[in-house]
Amino acid sequence: MMRKLLLLLLLLVPMYMSAQDIETTTSVEIEEAAVAGTPMERVELIPYGDMERWTTRIIKEAAILGGDTKEVYHLGPQQTLTKVSPWVWESSDSPWGSSSVWACPAGIDKVSVTIFPEEREPGNMCARMEVRKEQCKALGIVNITVVATGSIFLGSMCEPVKSAKNPQSKINQGIEFTGRPKALQLDYKLSLADQIIKATGMRSSEIDGKDNAEISLYLIQRWEDEEGNVYARRVGTGYHKFSESVPTWQNGYRIPIYYGDITGTPYYQDEMALELADGPRYTTNSKGKNVPIQVVGWADADATPTHLMLRISSGDRGAYIGAVGTCFWIDNISLVY
Repeated sequence: MMRKLLLLLLLLVPMYMSAQDIETTTSVEIEEAAVAGTPMERVELIPYGDMERWTTRIIKEAAILGGDTKEVYHLGPQQTLTKVSPWVWESSDSPWGSSSVWACPAGIDKVSVTIFPEEREPGNMCARMEVRKEQCKALGIVNITVVATGSIFLGSMCEPVKSAKNPQSKINQGIEFTGRPKALQLDYKLSLADQIIKATGMRSSEIDGKDNAEISLYLIQRWEDEEGNVYARRVGTGYHKFSESVPTWQNGYRIPIYYGDITGTPYYQDEMALELADGPRYTTNSKGKNVPIQVVGWADADATPTHLMLRISSGDRGAYIGAVGTCFWIDNISLVY
């Protein structure tokens, strides 16, 4: 029983965690006046990136875990769903997935909630992502604790999650996209907690180091062979690590997107590498199977992408490790052309 409960809680941890092309969807476009002869910019809001509409799922956890009823929040149509079923972004017009997840190994329902809607000001919503301790108590006796990091991403979680093995394989990452934006833009504020905690089930301990919020964006050219293997070349790269608390809203913050092979440039960072430290990203192929995206090289700087991958996270230390209490608020996620 204890082994089963430990597995249940571990698989809830974020997987540190086809939609329409963003440029063809209904979006908010802001035309900024040209200054000193510079070209006019176009700022396109990613669908639901204004954080004003949320879908709430009502899920009752298994009786053995106490039978609590939890609310799980997703960026999507304004609605409340009471039927326990997977959150499938293909069935709505929202391109977003998140680390808030429903798991059901061996028929035991459990949820983890790390993403919350919050009122930024009257009539204006934002998203709050947290680093939290998730606890699982069975029959009032067995206590299991893990650290969970809040994140949102373009794509979907493969629900219900039934195994803690290979967390990245539980996510279908990326959406169809052919644009070539020059930057990602958003509003944010951040409160970073100081102490990092590693909690993997029965053990919890404080460890040295620092946890940071981060945003990663990858534009890729993707294709699939006859066997269902998926390959890609990296077209564009955007990355930023937020290492200091920022208590007031920073509006219109921009993360530049660099094209082509950027190794050897002054702005290149290890996190921009083709081979990512936490393993390859996964996608659902034409046969309905989630497979790794095998990135085989850099695309030409003038190449046109086929997909956009974007993840915004309240921590960068990976599964089961984080600064519990960190909160990362975000709003108005847009692409700049």
